[in-house]
Amino acid sequence: MKLITEILEEVQIITEQSEDGKKSMYIEGVFLQSNLKNRNGRVYPESIMDKEVSRYMKEYVAKNRALGELGHPSGPSINLDRVSHMITDLKKESTNYVGRAKIMDTPMGNIARNLIESGAQLGVSSRGMGSLKQARGVMEVQDDFYLATAADIVADPSAPDAFVNGILEGVDWIWQNGTFKPVQLEAAVEEIEQGARSVSREELEEAKLRVWNNLIGKF
Repeated sequence: MKLITEILEEVQIITEQSEDGKKSMYIEGVFLQSNLKNRNGRVYPESIMDKEVSRYMKEYVAKNRALGELGHPSGPSINLDRVSHMITDLKKESTNYVGRAKIMDTPMGNIARNLIESGAQLGVSSRGMGSLKQARGVMEVQDDFYLATAADIVADPSAPDAFVNGILEGVDWIWQNGTFKPVQLEAAVEEIEQGARSVSREELEEAKLRVWNNLIGKF
């Protein structure tokens, strides 16, 4: 199975005040899409997305377990020390799935809140596992698709993080002892991630070649 991530760049920020005066911040927008060729050349069939969103709602959203992280995680598991928000709703509108997430009072949640209040333009990135199959000129997500989180919070997806996601999507993962494990060496993936994140945009093309050569030399 492959790690599959999709970035959607437009979300709305909503602040609500309770009767006791406490303010809560939410993000809302399209978190997932089906029956549409996205910019990664992938299509999620509506029937497959419907089934997986239904499972995610029952097993995670309804039980207050639908957590998301700030930034681009390096695998399918939720890292509790990086949790910034909790997805509270996910509704189907046509072939889109509109989500709502509450910014939490965690270290990463507070960073996200400060970014939002400072005017940063944020987006969301879904994260899942699944097989891909070439069909009618696109890569079609297969019936084994598993949604890990409907939305991580991301910023500036054209920066090196987006390239890191591309590298990590090429890693095969297996279900082992109750969790997903990378088939390749974790240390190599970590080195790739750090190498891509440590450069400026101007240096990114050179960094891509260097990281790719390092990867080839390890496997």
